Amino acid sequence: MEATKRHRRKMQSVTMMDVAERAQVSPSTVSLYLRKPDAVSATASRAIAEAIDALRYVPNLMAGGLAAASSRAVSVIVPSVRNAFFAETVATMQAELGKERLQVMLGHSEYSEREEENLVKMALSWKPAAVVLTGLSHSATTRRLLKDGNVPVLELWELGREPIDMAVGFYHEQVGSTAATHLVQRGRKRLLFLGARLQEDRRATLRADGFLKTARETEGVSAEIVQHPAPANAAIGAMLLAEAIRKYPDIDAVACSNDHIALGVIFECQRIGVQIPERLSVIGFGDLSFSAACNPALTTIRPPGDLIGTEAARLILDRIHESGRAASSVIDTRFTLLQRQSS
Repeated sequence: MEATKRHRRKMQSVTMMDVAERAQVSPSTVSLYLRKPDAVSATASRAIAEAIDALRYVPNLMAGGLAAASSRAVSVIVPSVRNAFFAETVATMQAELGKERLQVMLGHSEYSEREEENLVKMALSWKPAAVVLTGLSHSATTRRLLKDGNVPVLELWELGREPIDMAVGFYHEQVGSTAATHLVQRGRKRLLFLGARLQEDRRATLRADGFLKTARETEGVSAEIVQHPAPANAAIGAMLLAEAIRKYPDIDAVACSNDHIALGVIFECQRIGVQIPERLSVIGFGDLSFSAACNPALTTIRPPGDLIGTEAARLILDRIHESGRAASSVIDTRFTLLQRQSS
């Protein structure tokens, strides 16, 4: 135990000066290497890396950031860490930001504006290099804190109302409209939108709204919503379809709030003997890993999660490298309809 304590004290006592001396470079070069390794020569980089490894030096990025009035952390707040959509975006952002020694500090709001507000307050106390939120809907306090925080703010995965600062994403109403148009063009007349957690998931609700609007504006086409308050999964999808058939036995097409719901629809159709797409067309949202492999392969709409992450990181880095506050930036990444066997 005492040896462990001595080892920890020894690690804590190693400074940037020690690394610089061992690598035979200036402390400013070590600092530059930690912040922006590509700006340091290959020879110096190797020497510094070897010195850090030999001395077991752990850089205090927070301390360096505080001296410059901001940390090297980017606060990213997502509604759910279980959602594969957001995981792809966050992973891409981490890879891009990590190239310049920026680290993602991840928060999980569980679709609660109050919890998001608490996470924003905590993030701002650490003087983040940027704050990244999901969507455009936030509490009045959150919006005020971020507008007064003198920190770059980026909202992801949704376009629509005026962003706080910068935004990267797409219009979810257009996703719903695209799904409805596709089904109508396939000759379908009795359409349903099956959704989970619509009371909390604003973006899924926007997709439902766009779906209904487009379908109901088409002559001879009807459209309704059947929803469940629980988080989306295949079991909920199966339950939703069973309820939909009881309420609307003449339905011939369903659009689902995401691919998990659509997978449950496919399972339920197989259980009760409903042929896809002959009797029922099915379209999802997400293009998750199983979507192309299930039977029948699922027609779905692919959101560009990786592109959103790449563009978000680019905007953050551009803002950090600028001397002043630039004009707001809004990037429409759009989305892709993938027609497969289910429609």
